[in-house]
Amino acid sequence: MKAFWYVVERDVRLAMRRKVEWFTGVFFFSVVATLFPLAIGPDPKTLHLMGAGILWVGALLSSLLSLNRMFEADWADGSLEQLVLSPHPLTLLVMGKIAAHWIVCGVPLVTLSPLLGLQFGLSPQELSTLVITLLIGTPVLSLIGAVGAALTLGVRGGGLLVALLVLPLCVPVLVFGAGAVEAVFAGLGAQAHVSLLMAMLLLAGLFSPWACAAALRIALE
Repeated sequence: MKAFWYVVERDVRLAMRRKVEWFTGVFFFSVVATLFPLAIGPDPKTLHLMGAGILWVGALLSSLLSLNRMFEADWADGSLEQLVLSPHPLTLLVMGKIAAHWIVCGVPLVTLSPLLGLQFGLSPQELSTLVITLLIGTPVLSLIGAVGAALTLGVRGGGLLVALLVLPLCVPVLVFGAGAVEAVFAGLGAQAHVSLLMAMLLLAGLFSPWACAAALRIALE
């Protein structure tokens, strides 16, 4: 596990040196959540109904902005080859890079979501459900996105290809994440939606590192 935590610490430290890159996702998330009410109108009922969906769409698009940089810098400077040749399991090292991506890109979105949710008139229970679903769902977005980033590594126009590959797979996360908040608003329980998100996280956590490792080996051959 020392190798895992070393990769996490290294990637987070490098991201902190490139503040503009990781701040772009947070800024985009804030802009999307702020501009939608201006475009929809000031009707509180409409904003309340669409609030969770808007925030989830913003979180999904913000996560996509940084996916192509997950492995690109290491591939360019040769660090990725050292990770592949390392005696440590590549799947474990890839898991560390995915965890670092979520810490840098996902955690700020989860932290900022309650503040942005207030402008949509979400109740405290709905805000807590939103935070819980984002806390479970954003790692799934990073895990799925990592597979797309590994498959398009070194390909010209990889950013667009990542979006085309990842977006269809992320739709269920978006649906159940926003649906949990809507269920709370309707007076129903959100346990079913949260359970499905947990199942997605478990499946993505099991298969994504393995798929990423295989794709990275192919990209380096």
